[in-house]
Amino acid sequence: MVLTTLTIAPTPPAARPPQYQQLKGRVHIELLNRLRLDKLANISREDAEPELRSLIVGILEREQERMPLSFSEREALIVEVLDELFGLGPLEALLADRSISDILVNRFDQVYIEREGRLEETDVVFRDDRHLLQIIERIVSAVGRRIDESSPMVDARLADGSRVNAIIPPLALNGPALSIRRFRTDRLGANDLVDRDSLTAPMLEFLQVAVGCRLNCLVSGGTGAGKTTLLNVLSGFIGATERIVTIEDSAELMLRQKHVVRLETRPANIEGKGHIRQRELVVNALRMRPDRIIVGEVRGEEALDMLQAMNTGHDGSLTTIHANSPRDALYRLDTMVAMANLNIPDRAIRQQVASAIELVVQIARLSDGTRKVTAISEITGMERDVITMQDIFVFEKLGVDEDGRVRGRFRATGIRPKCSERFTTSGIQLPAQMFEHMKVVA
Repeated sequence: MVLTTLTIAPTPPAARPPQYQQLKGRVHIELLNRLRLDKLANISREDAEPELRSLIVGILEREQERMPLSFSEREALIVEVLDELFGLGPLEALLADRSISDILVNRFDQVYIEREGRLEETDVVFRDDRHLLQIIERIVSAVGRRIDESSPMVDARLADGSRVNAIIPPLALNGPALSIRRFRTDRLGANDLVDRDSLTAPMLEFLQVAVGCRLNCLVSGGTGAGKTTLLNVLSGFIGATERIVTIEDSAELMLRQKHVVRLETRPANIEGKGHIRQRELVVNALRMRPDRIIVGEVRGEEALDMLQAMNTGHDGSLTTIHANSPRDALYRLDTMVAMANLNIPDRAIRQQVASAIELVVQIARLSDGTRKVTAISEITGMERDVITMQDIFVFEKLGVDEDGRVRGRFRATGIRPKCSERFTTSGIQLPAQMFEHMKVVA
């Protein structure tokens, strides 16, 4: 999708008078009446733009007496009409801005974005609910899905990897709502996380050795905390000679290794058939001779199959989970395994978790938008019916400065992890001072 960048900043849409929006609607309708839509669908914006621009200018000249426009307004209107014809209308300008990570449309006249971890309200507006619904229908139809009263929710992935969720009335009470999670093409590396103070160099070194020594790691965090980014970084520490199978609901992982097989779930078709769940893909992955299995996120009963895979020779596997702390992550795993309805005793489930998961890496998005690894915790076993764990590294929040930035420090807890014995048998000796009680202000 080619976008035209104006050198003259147009008036924000919210500040334009209703007459402007009405004029744009008339221009759009006249173009649609004069064009063959089937021909338009088979031509690129680049090829069609010169002719269409000429047609729009001619229409605006006839409308000049009813609605005179300045040069910048005319250029803005031309771009907006072309966006309506070839793209996603008012969203095109936001999609062109690579600094935006999320686009959140609450109502036709209320659009927010997330940039650098912070939410901002924009001036972008749609004409009305119908206009927003047309854009949503254009998005979902492009990926072979539909949205209507019989199917009022859609979760899909765009061609560029971005994740889209749309929900419409009667489920959405204030009109259609749309959320777009942008797909990052500029993948962050391990050193980028250190440079951004998401964790310290000793913490990164510890995780690198842990992944290299095939410890099973669970990355835990809330929505937008950076779990997938961290999982990408951890996967980079897997050896190039190992066979990796990735399983995701929406493909977001970008592994650099050559020997990778990527699997993705499939939603049901229009008839409600053909749904392929993560659990089925995990089971299938075990038949593909993987050295490592990476599940983008465990959300349900597939957690049981993932734990069994970790316990039956596929050590060094990685996955993520939605949870607010390492302990909460274990509780959620417990609940997810119970969803498989196999009547496994609670103690047996916890034993599976304790023997399968070795490290829990907690990541959080703080109030200032920054993302921090707030804990690296080791599971040490069980005492009676309780899984025991110990923190190796933690981030302590100290307060907030006058600019709203969170002040805190990373520190080692002083506990030498049990897994260091495994590092030693693998020929890796981490310095003892790495685990000594230390504080680093971030």
